Amino acid sequence: MENEEKKLKSSMKTRHVVMLSLGGAIGAGLFAGSSSAIQAAGPSVMLAYLLAGLILFVVIYGVGQIVLQQKTKSVGMSGIVSPFLGNRWGHFTDWVYWADSMAVMVAEAAAIAQFMHVWWPQVPNWIFVLAVAILTLGINLYSVRAFAETEYWLAIAKVGVIVLLIGLGFWFLMVQVLHLGISTGLNQMNLHGGFMPHGYRGIFNAMLMVIYSYGGSELIAITVSEVENPKEAIPKAIRGVMSRIVAFYVIPMFLFLELFSWKFLSETKASPFVLIFDKFGIPYAGDIINFVIILALFSVINSMIYATSRSLYARTKNSKNGLGHYLGQLSKRQAPVRAIAFCAAVLFIGVILSYIFGDGLFSYMAGSISYTVLITWMMLLLASIRFYFLNRASLWKKGVSVVTFVALLIVAFNLVLNNPLGISIFAFIVCLLSFISFRKVK
Repeated sequence: MENEEKKLKSSMKTRHVVMLSLGGAIGAGLFAGSSSAIQAAGPSVMLAYLLAGLILFVVIYGVGQIVLQQKTKSVGMSGIVSPFLGNRWGHFTDWVYWADSMAVMVAEAAAIAQFMHVWWPQVPNWIFVLAVAILTLGINLYSVRAFAETEYWLAIAKVGVIVLLIGLGFWFLMVQVLHLGISTGLNQMNLHGGFMPHGYRGIFNAMLMVIYSYGGSELIAITVSEVENPKEAIPKAIRGVMSRIVAFYVIPMFLFLELFSWKFLSETKASPFVLIFDKFGIPYAGDIINFVIILALFSVINSMIYATSRSLYARTKNSKNGLGHYLGQLSKRQAPVRAIAFCAAVLFIGVILSYIFGDGLFSYMAGSISYTVLITWMMLLLASIRFYFLNRASLWKKGVSVVTFVALLIVAFNLVLNNPLGISIFAFIVCLLSFISFRKVK
């Protein structure tokens, strides 16, 4: 190991960052969690996706403005937050995001085992998880470019399936309209209690799954230190956020709700994606979607190992001794291989815990993810607000950012009201430990 240049190598190209941000927003939350979001809000779930999408766009846009003004590449979330909110809050954001990413890895690794178990029920779940852990560790240790290329093609695969689904969905909708007429054919979603059967509370209740679904898009802030031209790549990725939200979440939800009763979608165990493919008569539709979900979960775990290792490196690269000094070293290829290995090791521990505690641990950790995603968004947004005021940005940018922060507080308050108390306490402990663990560098 050498650490002569305390600087991560710029190995990712613009196309990698664009597809990483795209893939980060397309995961198990869309493929496997859309039914629970529909159950919570009914047809108005589309408003939940739009509202959370607007919040995400404001957050990521602010990150982009900071990146464009930076003279040196930032490392980790703290590279965005610390210059404007101080080192303690940068430290806090890095560790909260690290804990969030580790929870995602453990939860989705266990989920992969469950989906694989559909095909090979005789094989113990831990064998599947072990295989995934070894594969993702190898990809991330080999090189940043290998990670980026893997994610690039996984994102393309996920996008391809969604595009195919949208094409099939519009075909069925056109047939439905021709059969029932425009008025009746386009009003199917409102037949069971109207557009908002559960009122505004339903929209907020759906936010738990919606925010979980969008978590990962903030990975853009992590890639800054390793992209060849961040001032080109980051704005390009940000500009596509809202179009991706509409294309990959709102349009599929609209098609699901028009073609199937929302009550049926909320009660069936089948993914809406499977239902669309079954409706078209595609053989083995369940197996196809099962495979796509596994790819989506693997993609998320792959991204989280990348994100957690960079956050860990950001927090330890200036350590002078102990474990921190060991983890803060770069390899000859200027990659944080020790941090990568450590994060993967935590994944293995999480696998053991999920084996011991079963699905209860999976649900418990997954439920806390929305909190940590929200807190990360809040810190990035506060940093951008501070940036706007220091640089005398337009009143419009300041106003929209402040209103968005208030919206995040309201969403967080509703999560506390509608989540089990244990999950809220767990998220609070993670945040408390992240805050009090800060030590000034002497």
